Amino acid sequence: MKAMENACRLLSGEHASALRAYGDDGAEEIRLRIGRRPSVLIDGWERTFSKTPVTETDLLRLLEVATGASLHTAAPALADGYLSYRGLRIGLCGTVVVQESKVCTFRSFTSAAIRLPAEHRGICDALADEILSSGLGSTLVLSPPGGGKTTALRELIRRFSDAGLRVCVVDERNELAAVDGAVPQFDLGSRCDVLTGVDKASGTTMLLRAMNPQIIAMDEIGRRDDLAAVEQAAGCGVWLLASVHARDRDELLLREGYRRLLERRVFRYLITIRGSGAARRYSLSREGA
Repeated sequence: MKAMENACRLLSGEHASALRAYGDDGAEEIRLRIGRRPSVLIDGWERTFSKTPVTETDLLRLLEVATGASLHTAAPALADGYLSYRGLRIGLCGTVVVQESKVCTFRSFTSAAIRLPAEHRGICDALADEILSSGLGSTLVLSPPGGGKTTALRELIRRFSDAGLRVCVVDERNELAAVDGAVPQFDLGSRCDVLTGVDKASGTTMLLRAMNPQIIAMDEIGRRDDLAAVEQAAGCGVWLLASVHARDRDELLLREGYRRLLERRVFRYLITIRGSGAARRYSLSREGA
C-alpha cells in the first residue's frame, strides 16, 4: 500500500512536494496544526518537513479530498473524531458541536493527524506459531496508542487465515484491509472475509449470521457495544482476535469492562507490545497459566 502517496494527495501542493522530498522511511504520522509547520512522526519524534505553516485552507482542502467534497456524508465518522481515506485514519481537533449531550460534528478545525499504516511481514510469526501449536484461543493485543497494535493484528489475521482458518474482519475504520475500490490494499490471507463501514457490534452480528466464521477480528475495542460484541461472539463458539489501548494486563484490570472479559476468560492469550519503531518487542502470555 502506498500510504505516503495517499497522504500527499490530502496536502496542498507545497506541503505535498516537501513531504515527497523528505521521504517516508519510518514515517508513522503526518501532523498538521494551523499556524505551525507540518511535521512527520518517526520513532516517537516529530520532525518538520516544510517551511510554510499550515493554514485553515490547508485543512479544509484535506477534508474536501478525504470526504469526496461531502462533509455531510462523513458526519457519523466525524462524531468519533476521525475520517478514513484509502486506508488512512485522519484524526481531527477543533471546535466540537454537541447536541443533547452527544458530539455531532465539528464547527471548525484546528489540526489533523494522518496515521500511516504499514505492513511488516514476519513480526508476529513466532507468536502465531506458538498460539497455533498450543491450541488456538481468543487473543487480545495490547499497547498504548501508536504502539503498533493494528500492524500486529493485521499480521496475526494473515497468519491464521493462511493456516486454513476462516477469519472474518469487522474493519470499522478500514485500517486493517484498507479497501480501496473493492480491492484490499493489505494482504489479510487466503481465507479472510472483510466487512467495512459498520460498527463492531452490528458487524459482529452480521458475520455470525451470514459468514460462518471461526475467528472474528476487530481493531481497538473500547466502547461498551464493542465489549458486548466480543462477549456475543465468544458465547457463539467463535474465537476473537482483537486489540485494545493498554500498556499491560494490570492497566487493563483497572477498567471494569475489560476486567469482566478477563475474569470470564474470554481471551486465552494476551500479546503485549513494548517499545517503538524497529525496537518494538512482542510478548505472549496465557490467561490462567
